[in-house]
Amino acid sequence: MSSTVIVNARLVNEGRQFDADLRIEEGRIARIAAQISPGPGDQVVDAAGRWLLPGMIDDQVHFREPGLTHKGDIASESAAAVAGGLTSFMDMPNTNPPTLDAQALQAKYDAAAGRARANYGFYMGASNDNLQHIQTLDPKTAPGIKVFMGASTGNMLVDNPQTLDAIFRDAPTPIITHCEDTPMIDANMKAFVEKYGDALGPEHHPDIRSRQACLKSSQLAVSLAKKHGTRLHVLHISTADELALFERGPLIRADGSRKQITAETCIHFLRFDRGDYARLGNLIKCNPAIKDASDREALTRALVEDVIDVLATDHAPHTWEEKQKPYAQAPSGLPLVQYALVAALELVHEGKIEIAQIVQKFAHAPAQLFDVSQRGFLREGYWADLVLVEDVPFTVQREDVLSKCGWSPFEGATFRSRIASTWVNGELAWDGQALVGAPNGKRMSFDR
Repeated sequence: MSSTVIVNARLVNEGRQFDADLRIEEGRIARIAAQISPGPGDQVVDAAGRWLLPGMIDDQVHFREPGLTHKGDIASESAAAVAGGLTSFMDMPNTNPPTLDAQALQAKYDAAAGRARANYGFYMGASNDNLQHIQTLDPKTAPGIKVFMGASTGNMLVDNPQTLDAIFRDAPTPIITHCEDTPMIDANMKAFVEKYGDALGPEHHPDIRSRQACLKSSQLAVSLAKKHGTRLHVLHISTADELALFERGPLIRADGSRKQITAETCIHFLRFDRGDYARLGNLIKCNPAIKDASDREALTRALVEDVIDVLATDHAPHTWEEKQKPYAQAPSGLPLVQYALVAALELVHEGKIEIAQIVQKFAHAPAQLFDVSQRGFLREGYWADLVLVEDVPFTVQREDVLSKCGWSPFEGATFRSRIASTWVNGELAWDGQALVGAPNGKRMSFDR
């Protein structure tokens, strides 16, 4: 394994920016110093003052393997991820078959070995009838347990109150939840179909999958977590209404303790709002729904004010043909990993958030929240998962999309920053133009 010295970089880490050099040896960050002299045979990268960040850890992706690989797979979607500066991902259990026991979980790890370009972890799923598998889960084998409290495919909607209570009582890892109230959504859909008939369209999506449905379900999850003292992480917050449920302040408090109940939002809730349905239609149909401009603004403020702890993607590719179906038949989800970081950096360029806060939300916080071992920070001895960012504008074009689905909701958007290089476990994985080398992702470890 080669040694690399990155010189003249602007490091962003743990709340500060500073100029330094960084040395990579045997896949890890060997040294960070004001000046490092390269040795014979070292590869030297002149960062020329550009930002050097820890790689993004995405705590919510759907890479579609097994069972839905016509939309995406571990190889294709992890390639898109490293092109976007995302060096580790945590994949959801609603595959086919779903990840509901230790055998299915191990099968996904086996499928990722040697094929994933980014580091990987896989969630265990919850259902109405797999409580025993949750109770006996080895907490070192999964970042968390995913509970669909509102809506999902197959057997993964947990709507039995006794089972739900027992999951929160006995979970050996953090619980992560999708919070939307299904009966409320079903009633809304029935009413909208009766009112609009064939004229029902994606512009109605945020009213069918309403803010009330999100709030009711999030309130239930938070109440169960408080009852049992469960570590709860509520995914993809989409409304201003839900923000009052969460504590303001840093994820790791001054006394070293960690928030018990945390929140995540996703990049599409910060870059799109209701007004974009007219232009993008089903391409931005997702669950929970993208809602109003006022929600978008409130979520951005909540990131800055440490009410929301994590920024993620909820990357969920579907084929172009699937997205062209009528609204009611078109699936929900967006492909996002390739452009999530540069989209987040637009908030920095717009003066809405500091670069150090973006790094906290997309790298440090996921590592802290899920006990990820030796990743998510620029620290000596940690794995060298790194992203070099340069302020060179580019416009997203369909032919550049690496996700198997072949399209992006950001097509035509011009971003002011681009990913110049991505390193995974110390090896260059993306050189700013193309993928480099063989897949180099490793199974993530959890310090529990």
